[in-house]
Amino acid sequence: MQSGDLIIAVFEFVLLIFSLSVHECAHAWMASRLGDQTAREMGRVTLNPLAHIDPFGTLLVPAMIIIFRFIGLSFFGGFLIGWAKPTPVITRNFQKIVRDDNLTTLAGPASNLLIVFGACAVLAVVILFQGQLPQQGDVLTNVEALVILCRLAIKVNLVLFFFNLLPIPPLDGSRILRNLLPYNAVQTYDRVPMWASYLLMIFIGPVILRLFLTPSLALVYFALSHI
Repeated sequence: MQSGDLIIAVFEFVLLIFSLSVHECAHAWMASRLGDQTAREMGRVTLNPLAHIDPFGTLLVPAMIIIFRFIGLSFFGGFLIGWAKPTPVITRNFQKIVRDDNLTTLAGPASNLLIVFGACAVLAVVILFQGQLPQQGDVLTNVEALVILCRLAIKVNLVLFFFNLLPIPPLDGSRILRNLLPYNAVQTYDRVPMWASYLLMIFIGPVILRLFLTPSLALVYFALSHI
């Protein structure tokens, strides 16, 4: 293991925790704007990771994925994923339940996409001032460290964006799908056992993520290369 790999792993882990905090804060903020103050009263409208961390999903699972990488093993396709404590939402507090529930749900993935755009903007500024993105050296300069952070922020948040939109309970995409289904289908959908959801996430999730992530990253860097 090289020191550079360890630095990148630390950057990626910290970025994941931050991105998950932004994701859950966005859910809580949108719910509050639409009339449900449950999450706000529980202190969830904050970027402080301590309000959102789930010891298993935010710390243990991502740490295991990173450790597996270093010993040559792959879990979840090598993608760094995780989750935070679910944001509590009481939909009866909304004026238009289905619409407002969908908006609250989509606020999380949208926040990850916003981070992607922010990181792309920073990289664009670096390119405008330096003519190209600097390559990583043995000793990182401030600009090189910033570029690595932005590259990782783009990848981590695109993974979170696509992962959370999977229509698998309890991910955000499943809540959107549930709101679109007719009543009888909802009853069947709600009976999907949790073990089946986890199997779908573990075995189908990485395939779908790779399907969407590869062209998305290619598009991002194609756009940056033409600045």
